[in-house]
Amino acid sequence: MTVREDRIERGDGSPGLYSVVEKPDFALVLPMENEGFHLVEQYRYPVRARSWEFPSGAFPAGVTGSPEELAAAELAEETGFTAGRLERLGRVQIANAMTGEGCHVFLATDLSPGEPNREHTEQDMRQQWFSRSEVEGMLRDGVISDGPSLAAYLLLKLRMP
Repeated sequence: MTVREDRIERGDGSPGLYSVVEKPDFALVLPMENEGFHLVEQYRYPVRARSWEFPSGAFPAGVTGSPEELAAAELAEETGFTAGRLERLGRVQIANAMTGEGCHVFLATDLSPGEPNREHTEQDMRQQWFSRSEVEGMLRDGVISDGPSLAAYLLLKLRMP
């Protein structure tokens, strides 16, 4: 991650300064099984709280690959699951007023269990399956407040009958 400040000229000709956070895109996966979803919960330092979210992450420094490869890697790392099918749902901008970072969203189905291989920073992560109605209640009640998870669920709902 880097932060830069750009000197800009506004539409009226006045000068300005714009701060930009540069981060690589990441992938978020909705692991769906038995009419529900596997979520992960972890402590998020910036908000000083634990957060229920869909599994997500970026490649480590020096590692590259396609968004599909990243989604499969994050799913396996955080949940232990391997997806028989990964369907791309779209890409969303995370905070386009301060970063170009995007989130590639995938639906994972036909899940095969395995052991998670979490990073050291994810040692307190836990995983749990929730029914679709429970997830929607968590979204509605603000239990799930992670922006990318909210946007990903909306993309899924737009594809569902």
